[in-house]
Amino acid sequence: MLADRSTWLSFKNRDDLDIVVEGDNKLFNQYGVILVNPAKHPYVKKDFGQAFVDWLGSAEGQKAITDYKIGGQQQFFANASVPGA
Repeated sequence: MLADRSTWLSFKNRDDLDIVVEGDNKLFNQYGVILVNPAKHPYVKKDFGQAFVDWLGSAEGQKAITDYKIGGQQQFFANASVPGA
């Protein structure tokens, strides 16, 4: 089984498996967000999407990402450049 940390912790090791590799830079899994182009998809709610993008990149959004835990273990490591921080 190959899994990221969140999947692993959610799985709760039901099959008594061992972690054999973690912390290797080759396993880095960057997440990102892209606003849907309203010129190509006019039905999207651009203002709501932009508000979400702005929130994710804000100090509050970055803290929410960092503070997310499963079983007391941090899942994500926010790394956006926050203006004014």
